Amino acid sequence: QVQLVESGGALVQAGASLRLSCAASTRTFAWYAMGWFRQPPGKERDSVAAISRDGLSTYYTNSAKGRFTISRDNAKNTVYLHMNSLTPEDTAVYYCAAGPAATLAKQGYDYWGQGTQVNVSS
Repeated sequence: QVQLVESGGALVQAGASLRLSCAASTRTFAWYAMGWFRQPPGKERDSVAAISRDGLSTYYTNSAKGRFTISRDNAKNTVYLHMNSLTPEDTAVYYCAAGPAATLAKQGYDYWGQGTQVNVSS
């Protein structure tokens, strides 16, 4: 069982940057690929980014490409999402997830955190 706890969500103004963190409670963190997803108000949960177990491969949706960066520190059991140039359209609950392989598909992940709220005001 892997427990994931997200943090770093906040209310920010458009154009701001934010870094989300996701801490995993497992000694085998390096065995898991990690993903970030988000769920805007009234909408389905969608992918944002994914990173391979060793951190060498990363994947982004078109909306995240060029603005967001996913990274991980296996020594700290933590995955990050650096977000730049935030817009109101980025307002959502952001979730991290752990699974066997890096993918942007929700179905590829076995463990999910509870989410952290990001609000971007115009």
